[in-house]
Amino acid sequence: MTEATTRANETTVPVMPCAAVDETLEFYQALGFEVIHQQKKPYVYLAFAWSGFELHFGGAPAHLDPSQEDGGGCLVIVDAVAPYHAAFTHAMRKAYGKVLAKGRPRITRFRPGASRFTLVDPSGNSIIFIQRDEPAELEYGGSKQLEGLAKALDNARIFSEFKTDDRTALKALTVALRKYGHSAPAVDQARALATMIELATALDEHDRIDQWRRQLAEMDLTETEKQLVEGTLENGAELRLWQTYPATGPEAG
Repeated sequence: MTEATTRANETTVPVMPCAAVDETLEFYQALGFEVIHQQKKPYVYLAFAWSGFELHFGGAPAHLDPSQEDGGGCLVIVDAVAPYHAAFTHAMRKAYGKVLAKGRPRITRFRPGASRFTLVDPSGNSIIFIQRDEPAELEYGGSKQLEGLAKALDNARIFSEFKTDDRTALKALTVALRKYGHSAPAVDQARALATMIELATALDEHDRIDQWRRQLAEMDLTETEKQLVEGTLENGAELRLWQTYPATGPEAG
């Protein structure tokens, strides 16, 4: 008799809580997911497919509060995250006329070079898309190989991209610029100001943005340094348009 053995061909499918059936169906279909199972009675069970992966949902426990956004989650590991973010934001613009950047459901914004983003669905589940070559460990507080303002910039990036905590990132960077700005290289000061502008734009806190823009405009930077900073400023400008930006160009249709 041949003894049964395990084989490395397993498939795992998360089953997340669904507190809002109709809203969940609407959201995932708007993103382009195919409904492969839909059951509302005698109990809830929904299943969606997109590209090569599936998301499944069952009934939600009575104590689940979607506003806490701690119901469930799924990690989707991919070779490159940027095309996924582009596909979902394009679908949102077609379906809703804007990118759902705030509230619930929503998609977190994506910066060039980032390695992850998150979809938060109507029940508060988080679907996190992660690039396969993302570093296995994060250095909270900033890389130990950096110091001063450069380290604070790295710390702000981690808070914003990995914890989706723009407020903490902005506070940490504002404090660090006051503490280290006088001794930091001009390019790091400029990167800090540009990042603060981008974070404040995302938070709809515009009180100090003009001041930071004036400080940035007065800095003496080389062309190379200006190009390094401009990418962050473009992210901030795009954020102001993100929620109402129409689906145009060759991909629209």
